[in-house]
Amino acid sequence: MHELSMKLEIRNCIDVLRKGGTILYPTDTIWGIGCDATNTKAVQKVFKIKKRMESKSLIVLLDRKESLHTYISSVPDIALDLVDSVTTPLTIIYPNAKNLAKNIIANDGTIAIRLVRHEFCYKLIRMFGKPIVSTSANISGQPSPLMFKSITEEIISQVDYVVNLSRFEVKETKPSTIIRLKTNGEFEIIRK
Repeated sequence: MHELSMKLEIRNCIDVLRKGGTILYPTDTIWGIGCDATNTKAVQKVFKIKKRMESKSLIVLLDRKESLHTYISSVPDIALDLVDSVTTPLTIIYPNAKNLAKNIIANDGTIAIRLVRHEFCYKLIRMFGKPIVSTSANISGQPSPLMFKSITEEIISQVDYVVNLSRFEVKETKPSTIIRLKTNGEFEIIRK
């Protein structure tokens, strides 16, 4: 990935995110629709694009585990152990979310967060300084697009900015593993 073009794409994304807009971008798993995870109106736009009910929660991407405490009331040690031990994308559902858009937090107060290692996502979140929503770039109920060319024109035309990187990359990838943390310190695997 060319360093100059990545810097330009990150700058363009940050401009859109700061204005409450939506982006279509490559992640550590599949192409995603994103926005500022602390902006309620921006999150509403993502639900509208996906034609998804707001009762379905979305995943939030963060750049580093030290940021978890800003968005989770109490981060269990097991979560930090899991994050440190995995090499594949892992989404953890944490109880007691805070400092995020109300419509991104599930009715039971939980939030799904994935720490990214993907260079573009990591640098974007680090420079933006806030978490970003990530949800598959498809209408709810349709198959998740594994590459850019599988994303429908309906999705592309509704986002405010489409990242011009990795469009021709074909990744053998799947959605992240999802683990739910229980308040008693245990966890369950929701999606392998």
